[in-house]
Amino acid sequence: MVTHMRHTRSQTGSRRSHHALKSPSVTLCKDCGQPKGKHVMCATCGKYKGKTVVDLQKKIDKKHAKKENKNK
Repeated sequence: MVTHMRHTRSQTGSRRSHHALKSPSVTLCKDCGQPKGKHVMCATCGKYKGKTVVDLQKKIDKKHAKKENKNK
């Protein structure tokens, strides 16, 4: 490329100044107290805004039953 088309380091750095990654916002679950992401269901208790969204115990039982049937 022609040298007249080059950008200086400061111009490149100024353009990339908004490219920094932000740390994810983490809060504590109100029911179990485990850390979870904002606006995300809790992975340990399966609740979102105090309501049960996914019954995790039922899901675990189903997984074990499927595994037992596969081993037979």
